[in-house]
Amino acid sequence: MSDLGAVGWPPEPIRTERLVLRASEARDRAAFVELLASPEVHTYLGGPRARDELERDMPEVPGQRPGSFVVDLDGAMIGQVLLRRATDHRPAAVGKVDLGYLFLPRAWGFGYAAEACAAALGWVDGVLPGEPVVLATQTANVASMRLAAKLGFTEVERFHAWDAEQWLGRRAPVTNCKGAPCGAPFP
Repeated sequence: MSDLGAVGWPPEPIRTERLVLRASEARDRAAFVELLASPEVHTYLGGPRARDELERDMPEVPGQRPGSFVVDLDGAMIGQVLLRRATDHRPAAVGKVDLGYLFLPRAWGFGYAAEACAAALGWVDGVLPGEPVVLATQTANVASMRLAAKLGFTEVERFHAWDAEQWLGRRAPVTNCKGAPCGAPFP
């Protein structure tokens, strides 16, 4: 198994009804700082990073790595969707595609996370047909638990980590791309 960059990164932007999932650009830097420094965003993620540290250390074009999509609404970054190979979750997750996401608080409550994550999962289904996808979240994060269910993730296990109960869900692999070309599996 190789990383997500092996499927040709970055892909063409993915367009949904309201959003564009695209590679990061220099214009996204301030939004990345805001996202990573937000106490609200990091309530269930171990806390925010210091803004001055982020301002000092963040590259001019942040988030440039395979599997990192900027979620763009009307030309501005409102969040990030991450797809990567799981390495540090439970054994049931290691080696599988892991879905993660962060959205600015002003973008919460409008269905953007569901729309963006569904589009990213559709992309995975196309380029990696048959690949299962996992998602981990704290059980206390009710909104994330609700989104996981909406996206078709079912519980694999619960475990204790980072001083809280965690939930690991798995989405069954999609093998029928509903008439669209599914792409090629990893070499």
